[in-house]
Amino acid sequence: MALINKIREKSGWAVGAIAIGLGVFVVGGDLLGPNSRLLGNNATTVGEIAGEEIEYQEFDLVYQQLRANYENQSGRAATENELAMLREQAWNQLIYKIALQKEYDRLGIEVTEEELADMVQGNNIHPSVRQAFTNPQTGEFDRNQVVQYLQNLDQMGPESRPMWVNFEQGLAAERAQTKYSNLLSKSVYITDAEAKNHYYAQNSSASLRVLYVPYGTVSDSTVQVTDAQLRDYFERHKALYKVEEGRSIQYVTIPVTASGEDSTYYQQDVESLTQQFAAASNDSAFVNANSDVPYDGTYAHPGELPSQLTDQLPLEEGKVYGPFTNNNSMALHKVVDVREGDVAAAKASHILFKPEGDSPEAKAAALARANEVLAQLKGGADFAQMAAQHGTDGTASVGGNLGWFQEGRMVAPFDKAVFGASSTGLLPNPVETEYGYHIIKITAPKTKQQFKIASLERTLEPSDATRDAAYAVADELSGTSENLKEFDENVAANKSLVKEEAVNIGKNNILVNNLTTARELVRWTYAKDTEVGDVSPVFEINDQFVVAVLTGKREKGYADIESVREELTAAVRDELKAEQIINKLKGATGTLDQIAASYGADAIVRSVDNISLTNGSIDGLGFEPKVVGRAFGLKEGSRSAPIDGQGGVAIVELQSLNKAAEPTSLVSVKEQLRNMRSSQAESNAFEAIKEKAEIKDNRVRFF
Repeated sequence: MALINKIREKSGWAVGAIAIGLGVFVVGGDLLGPNSRLLGNNATTVGEIAGEEIEYQEFDLVYQQLRANYENQSGRAATENELAMLREQAWNQLIYKIALQKEYDRLGIEVTEEELADMVQGNNIHPSVRQAFTNPQTGEFDRNQVVQYLQNLDQMGPESRPMWVNFEQGLAAERAQTKYSNLLSKSVYITDAEAKNHYYAQNSSASLRVLYVPYGTVSDSTVQVTDAQLRDYFERHKALYKVEEGRSIQYVTIPVTASGEDSTYYQQDVESLTQQFAAASNDSAFVNANSDVPYDGTYAHPGELPSQLTDQLPLEEGKVYGPFTNNNSMALHKVVDVREGDVAAAKASHILFKPEGDSPEAKAAALARANEVLAQLKGGADFAQMAAQHGTDGTASVGGNLGWFQEGRMVAPFDKAVFGASSTGLLPNPVETEYGYHIIKITAPKTKQQFKIASLERTLEPSDATRDAAYAVADELSGTSENLKEFDENVAANKSLVKEEAVNIGKNNILVNNLTTARELVRWTYAKDTEVGDVSPVFEINDQFVVAVLTGKREKGYADIESVREELTAAVRDELKAEQIINKLKGATGTLDQIAASYGADAIVRSVDNISLTNGSIDGLGFEPKVVGRAFGLKEGSRSAPIDGQGGVAIVELQSLNKAAEPTSLVSVKEQLRNMRSSQAESNAFEAIKEKAEIKDNRVRFF
């Protein structure tokens, strides 16, 4: 049985290999019935990959196997979000199986039966097999265990053979992918010149003087952007505006929260519960029967108690404290037992004065400041205010409050001072520690008391009547709104409703803004008969009712100019500003300081050192790779023409170039470049294969 469990665990490892290089999508939800209007018909095609249609049964077979593996390994049922992840892995596995396999076939890549046998029981055992069949006594791989396991597969239960077949398929898939990856990586060649340039780029640095005019210094109102300019920029940068299919909506949420009437009824119930709790003879059983949180019978020192109880110390054994309310929850706390523990706890506040150096003079100055503030405190100054004003650690923002802590938790001098005190109040002198000088105020005396608390906690749930009232509001909005205009009018008429917007929702999204389980809503937006302007039925999402109106559809391809007008306008505006600035700088003579003075107050001149070609950033100016690249192309002492950079126009002077020493060997540099390019080649190949496969993903109709 132990070996079966090992193979079960290992049978899930192939999922990770299958997903390498394949994009990440998010899916969720449950299968719709065949008569659902979201399907539009009785079609069972989930999608299409490389010309092959994927039927629901084929997809579900892969998905159910992954789900079984996952739940066997985790020992619990998968959550909705985890099921969405598993559906995504199933889809990626099918992409791998079909699209990549076609590429393998084209290239003649295969995994033979002999190779598979060699990985399982031959001379080149796969690590997963080796780990599963290692003798625990000797720590050595036992080939006989493998043979015995395979011979007895049919006697181990009906699931054993399919599980092993899945495991072997994973081995074969991983080996095929390794061959393909090796084929790609072996195609990468790095020349000496490339390696040398990369070495110098990484290890050389430059000192520059830069004249910089930020685009923000030119008022937007002085730059007029035309539609023709937007179209021209869009065409020149079209690759930046590739988009996936998307849907846009406006929606309102009607939360289902407990009403005043619910609170009144609940309060009456709590009063009765409090009396029963006080009279209960078996506190753990009473809590487990009536609380949302199970009984915890551990002892706690004062600092570990619920915050409502620390303010009521000392606590009385057998007494019920509360009810304490917080938002939509209520808590009752009963003191089951009080005992003396082994370690004392205390509560204190402090003000730390850190010396500004290690010299005796710096320490003396810090001590003098501490004594001065201590004198003010002894004179009646407020401790919390003085801590906020003078404290030099993180507790200053909370008035120096350290809360409760046990003996031995603080540094020795501080600990000794606090637990050596016999009463509350200010300690007479500052206490020196490795951090500086502390003014200490004991706010609760030391105690070894520990408490066993039975805590009964409940969430205030809305009643059915409250839920029905919220649904009625949502249902009326949905039922009386035929289009966007009526939707807006109805929302405006109800002052309690607030409209929100979600733009370009992906077809496999689970999330819609802060709606975390909005799969049904997403599926509605992609339904065959949902048109722009349609108003949705009522959806229940995250303890609230949601009504939406579809405001836009975006198809896969390139964004339309209107949808990215704001982004395009900003980019074109910067181009036009660059032209203005460059025209003003052209022909300027003199030093950079003189040119800046001639340009005006908007031009700044900055000296910067240790600029790296591989970094592309300039201190104080931000990411300016074009400017940095031009600088490294200059001769020492020379100056560039005006450069239109990311955030402004620059003129750069190369003051000095600290060129790296001649490399003694290029082996490690070549290996670094080879690894980078191999990874990039593999990623690019996967993306190209996916693109060529012309994947049609219709999962939104089913999940």
